[in-house]
Amino acid sequence: MPEAGLHFAQPLWFSGLLALPPVAWWLWRSAARAAKGPIHRYADAHLMPHLSGTRELKTSERWSRFFAWSGLWLLLLTAMAGPRWDYEDVRLFHPGDNLLILLDISRSMDASDVAPTRLARARQEIQDLILQNRGLRLGLIAFASVPHVVSPVTEDTRTIMLALPALSTDLSRLQGSRLHQALDRAMVLLDALPQESSRALLLISDGDFDEPDLLARIQALADQGIRLHVLAVGTESGADVPGQRGGALIGPDGEPVRTALNSAELQALAEAGQGIYRLADYRDDDTRALLAATAVSKMPLEAGRERTRVWNERFYIPVLVLLVLLLPQFRSWLGRGRAARTRG
Repeated sequence: MPEAGLHFAQPLWFSGLLALPPVAWWLWRSAARAAKGPIHRYADAHLMPHLSGTRELKTSERWSRFFAWSGLWLLLLTAMAGPRWDYEDVRLFHPGDNLLILLDISRSMDASDVAPTRLARARQEIQDLILQNRGLRLGLIAFASVPHVVSPVTEDTRTIMLALPALSTDLSRLQGSRLHQALDRAMVLLDALPQESSRALLLISDGDFDEPDLLARIQALADQGIRLHVLAVGTESGADVPGQRGGALIGPDGEPVRTALNSAELQALAEAGQGIYRLADYRDDDTRALLAATAVSKMPLEAGRERTRVWNERFYIPVLVLLVLLLPQFRSWLGRGRAARTRG
């Protein structure tokens, strides 16, 4: 058979044909038992339809129905197996610019100095990035004490959009913002990308990272060509950190824990990462600036050498045949239903 000829994407579906012999045995067994039933002791065979109200099928009728339904079952299995033939060779494209978002989901992001909350504002900013993006591959890591990969860097940004509503500060049991661990996970994802493409990080946070050597590490990443952009969320005046049971979170000193935007630290991180710093607002200026700063590659859509085959799926052919063959049966069922309502 030629390589482009007929074959099936999921041939294991044909294992459903193994159900036919047990069904045939059950049909033969039940017919034999019915013929020896006790009711035949009290009435002749030609009187049975008048006694029971139903007509017993002849052997030829019973087996013809079995083979008819077996054919329909074969058509269904054929459709599920995915018949296909002919294909097109498609060259894969590698976007030249990649942006991996690091979203802070620590408890302080629940503060309401930015309406409705800092985290809700951050989710809206990510949504704006996705909607206005035209050439970047995007990825998302949510982090607090530990990082969570929501989506690797991908062209399918719809998956990120669908995951945004589920992102909350409850994803992390241990609180705190540990950027070093988020950077470790980010490097694993970025190292898998083509080295000739542009790679950048976007940190969305309110700051307050108490970690040693953070600026040095960000600068080392920038020296490798991985820039860090920062989108700050919050206000300088700050707000109380909400507790898990409502009200403010109480600290060890018995006072409510208050959080404020650490803009100085975030600006220092952006400067060390050779990126830009923007404060999140309700306009699109910050989003456009971040997208423009990330799209620095000279090859926005570079055609790769890899090729993939896109097969022409033909599963609909057995489905159409199946529907055509079942249409008379549906008409028969409808006719019986009308007759029953008329008698009623």
